[in-house]
Amino acid sequence: MKSRSRLASLVAAACVCAGAGAAPLSPAGPGDGYRGIWFTLRQVSEYGDKYSGGLGTYTANHVPVAVYAPAVNKTFFVYGGTVKDRRHLLIMASFYDHATGQVPRPTVVLDKQGVNDPHDNAALAIDDRGHVWVFVSGRGRLRPGWKFRGTRPYSVAEFEFIRHDEMTYPQPWHIPGFGFFNLFTKYTHGRELYWETSTNGIHWSAHRKLAGIGGHYQVSHARRDGLVASFFNRHPGGKVDKRTDLYYLQTTNFGATWTTADGVPLTLPLTTPDNPARILDYAARGQLMYTCDLNFDTNGHPVLLYIVSRHYQPGPGGDPRIWTVARWNGRRWITSDVCRSDHNYDMGSLYIQPDRWLVIGPTQPGPQAWQTGGEMALWASRDLGQTWTLLRQITTNSTYNHTYARRPLNAKDPFFAFWADGDPTRLSPSRLYFGNADGTRVWQLPCDMPAPLAAPRQVFP
Repeated sequence: MKSRSRLASLVAAACVCAGAGAAPLSPAGPGDGYRGIWFTLRQVSEYGDKYSGGLGTYTANHVPVAVYAPAVNKTFFVYGGTVKDRRHLLIMASFYDHATGQVPRPTVVLDKQGVNDPHDNAALAIDDRGHVWVFVSGRGRLRPGWKFRGTRPYSVAEFEFIRHDEMTYPQPWHIPGFGFFNLFTKYTHGRELYWETSTNGIHWSAHRKLAGIGGHYQVSHARRDGLVASFFNRHPGGKVDKRTDLYYLQTTNFGATWTTADGVPLTLPLTTPDNPARILDYAARGQLMYTCDLNFDTNGHPVLLYIVSRHYQPGPGGDPRIWTVARWNGRRWITSDVCRSDHNYDMGSLYIQPDRWLVIGPTQPGPQAWQTGGEMALWASRDLGQTWTLLRQITTNSTYNHTYARRPLNAKDPFFAFWADGDPTRLSPSRLYFGNADGTRVWQLPCDMPAPLAAPRQVFP
């Protein structure tokens, strides 16, 4: 275990190497409760901000933010926390113990030193030895990304600093027997997509560009057999508010070669809009595309969840906002509608079970209409996503909108979905929640923890 003085010297040396913008590390330690970061983009139009509210589990492009570890029967998770009664981003890590039904005080992995932007949130991975890794997003070239490793297996009590990187929206996947495959974004010519690999998390390959067609937002996933997949949109002219089109590609050999779903080889990086990886030309339809989640069906085929909209601003002018599933059936892509909601950033997650597919997300109108999030709901399909039924509204009569329902890797009840809440129209507290697979129960993580361990409080129904 590294001493605090040794850790501080490592970080100081890394800050010198990283140059301006590298924030010093606050000594890692336990937080005194679970509080999410509140944020406003301040891009306001008639119906409010483009997105705002409780964004502790933001963005869809930080993947995964929670991982269930069968070896210890715990779900480990990260989120964007804050100092009580302040907008001050803290990168937090913790776990839910399925055996005891308790959580410890969360650990402050990194104090972002005055940054209040949840674009700097983190993603999570667990290696073959059980060490918990936290990949903290940077922001363009203004702030570096960070990589941390838990000092003991299956523990978030203490972390050691590994390295800085130019890395936004980290998506680290640890593949047993292979190592780490990390997809991320760099602000080279817009938001361009890259990947890197490592067998041990210490030594990393060079950054290799995946796509650069004016800019992209992506969501990825990895199968245990080593297949890594990504789907993304493009930003015409580098303008993120024009995000459109749908692309998919995959690799089965740790990035040596990439193909489409049907095995057509791709030449990387992708640099033109019309290429074999494009599934749907939403630009020709005048539609925008907002990524949500990527999963695999029982045959190992990719299934994509995203929202299609007519306008980037909130309000009825962007309707219909259609939650959409695109699935590969082994021969072709098939799309179908799940439901509709009232905001482009009503992000949710896709679950594939042997007998049904589920979507959990804030699809129902919330207390703050036309704003980010809403009331959480559970949708189900028993015909491979062709038709969907609203099984139940998970939250009701809420004070604030619920936002960004995230799917833990290897999700296990009752920590089946993880999200935050907050008032998108004004600064408010933000609480953290998790819910079960049937949508029948929701627990709130304790905002204040006078004791080292506590049981989350059931708040719904």
